[in-house]
Amino acid sequence: MTAEKQKNHQNAPAFSQDTEDPPVRSQPKKNVLPHILTFIIMFSVWILFSGKFDRFHISLGIISCALVSVFGSELLFPDLKIKELPIVWFRFIRYVPWLLYQVLVANIHVMYLAFHPKMIDLIDPQIIVFRSRLKSDLSLVTLANSITLTPGTITVYVSIFGDVTVHAIDVESGQSLPWIMDARIAEIFGE
Repeated sequence: MTAEKQKNHQNAPAFSQDTEDPPVRSQPKKNVLPHILTFIIMFSVWILFSGKFDRFHISLGIISCALVSVFGSELLFPDLKIKELPIVWFRFIRYVPWLLYQVLVANIHVMYLAFHPKMIDLIDPQIIVFRSRLKSDLSLVTLANSITLTPGTITVYVSIFGDVTVHAIDVESGQSLPWIMDARIAEIFGE
């Protein structure tokens, strides 16, 4: 044994049969559930929209959905609480028909404006700024997308502090809908 090895050997911690087991560092547990859920959702959407069911295309779908689930699951499930997940999905599914009804009503209103003989007088574009009660990124994104899906209103900006800027085609479009949506989405995410 060389002198250097002897020196390293003397500095190394000694564990004998009589002493306790060496300390084991605990690794933080990685939660794989967000990755699995993301993969299932992405692959279901891929199957739904691709229309190709041969081996080549399905393998491409599996690879791309796996990559998305590895690198993007934190975007879809930033703070996954397993116990709350079913109730959040239930509330979201209950929200979708209400949103579709609002989209239908807003479509009829925009059509009324477009075909009205005094269209120029009725259209009064406005910028509305309000502070949302929503706190999480996912709920703010849901609000922004819901507003934009509704014809006559477009979300221009959302800050991380909940400041929302909306463009509305007229006064009626921007009077109540963003605030009602804000309350509905707060109910979904329990905020």
